[in-house]
Amino acid sequence: MSGFSIGVDIGGTFTDVVLIQENGAVHVAKGISTTKAYEKGIFTLVERLLKELKLKPADCTAVVHGTTVATNAIIERKGARTGLITTQGFRDVLELRRIRIPKLYDLEWEKPEPLVPRYLRVEVDERMTHKGEVFNQIKKESVREAMTTLKQQGVESVAVSLINAYANPAHEQQVREVLREVAPDMHVTLSSDVLPEMREYERTSTTVINAYVMPVMKRYVASLEGGLRGAGFKVPLLLMQSNGGTMSAELACETPMHVVESGPAAGVIAAHHLARKAGINNAVALDIGGTTAKASLIEDGQVTYAKEYEVGAGFTRAGHAF
Repeated sequence: MSGFSIGVDIGGTFTDVVLIQENGAVHVAKGISTTKAYEKGIFTLVERLLKELKLKPADCTAVVHGTTVATNAIIERKGARTGLITTQGFRDVLELRRIRIPKLYDLEWEKPEPLVPRYLRVEVDERMTHKGEVFNQIKKESVREAMTTLKQQGVESVAVSLINAYANPAHEQQVREVLREVAPDMHVTLSSDVLPEMREYERTSTTVINAYVMPVMKRYVASLEGGLRGAGFKVPLLLMQSNGGTMSAELACETPMHVVESGPAAGVIAAHHLARKAGINNAVALDIGGTTAKASLIEDGQVTYAKEYEVGAGFTRAGHAF
């Protein structure tokens, strides 16, 4: 038996597969990304390597995947049709954003359009205080009315971000219960689940991003896992996280916000490993793909982590993201 592990990276232009055998031998396959069905490119490359090396899928010990599928869905505006349910008076949090702009004093810069347009943002009657105390008990009828509105607009996924839900998630949980009754097939993301922290814009925008890419990731991962199982692979699929770690495919489908920077993060981890092997303590990792370019600093032998980041937030007039 010859065990081996597989690493897969998908970008907007190329798909790369790396196969590492137990004896340390490294084999690489590269091809054009099949953008209409990214997983097809993976299957083609993996099959080619296995055939060339005369290996069996059942002997694989790990499949780790870094991908920009979620990133590209956001930047190219190809995510799910998403609705937002929020507290009365907070419908325009996504519009107000923060004062930050890519270039100071640039009076011609225009804010990118929110992932959820205003007509798909609806309010419900409820209010929680900053201490987590119920100020206005949620009116479930207003939730049903909100969901009726969103269903009529063909929404596929719903983000729920109620004021002060980070202090007490009870009202958001009740919203989810109602949604399960009236729209059991709807994808739902609660802010209290994905980012239970104060600061309304950050919490709401993160929740929206999770809801926006969730259906895309679920379809993609289901197809990828199905193809791997059909080919004879028995190990679970692991996806790279934005922090450089890995997570199960199942968890990635429920919180895809954690894999938005999956591909670029994998590049940084690889650069860090190579720098360490070469005895280099200070380096800059640059990852240029067909859709985005990313840079990260490696200082004193350590990878630099950011507490927050924005995806597609800085646009030129031509609409390109930096």
